[in-house]
Amino acid sequence: MIVDDLTLTVEAFGRGTGWEIKPEGACKADVCVPLGGGAFDWQITAERLGMAVVAEPEAGLWAIGPESLGGRALVSAAAPELVLDDIDGAPFRLSSLRGQKVVLVAWAPY
Repeated sequence: MIVDDLTLTVEAFGRGTGWEIKPEGACKADVCVPLGGGAFDWQITAERLGMAVVAEPEAGLWAIGPESLGGRALVSAAAPELVLDDIDGAPFRLSSLRGQKVVLVAWAPY
């Protein structure tokens, strides 16, 4: 999840990560991670879920996630929704390939 504002609400965190915040903790599918109660704090939640938080101060952006409970493995192999322009400039949804094997290749010029 990439954000440009660190005042994340429960709803925004859920939409971006797939984790639903409930009284018993952060839940996704059959997994629930206790958060200790109290007001929602996305930074504590990200830490408990083993999500990396990476800042890009020049662009004013932060990348959050994915989870790695126990620091060893992802909870699932399901990719989050990703929408990018195709070669013709039309939006392409990663979810349109659901059910197929997909290889994602990323490149950065730095």
